[in-house]
Amino acid sequence: MSIQERIEEKLKLAFSPERVAVINESHLHAGHHHGDSDHHSGFDGTGETHFRVRIVAAHFAGMSRVERHRAVNILLADELKGGVHALAIEPSAPGETVRW
Repeated sequence: MSIQERIEEKLKLAFSPERVAVINESHLHAGHHHGDSDHHSGFDGTGETHFRVRIVAAHFAGMSRVERHRAVNILLADELKGGVHALAIEPSAPGETVRW
């Protein structure tokens, strides 16, 4: 199972979302230097290191933006420790305006 698939599965199990999209954006970061010379210097944009998570779930109703982000970060802590360098999170509750 890919990291992208694992992230999507965890989000579905934890939040039962109405909509979810996990987008691999690693290719957008090719050539960027992240300061960690062992892992990211000269990054070529391949692999699964940068993701965008778009999720609409009732779980987020009544939560602040920070609380929503924290909930997703806690859920995906293993992925963030294990090679995911960046995670852009766009969490919404049903009925809220989304850009996607």
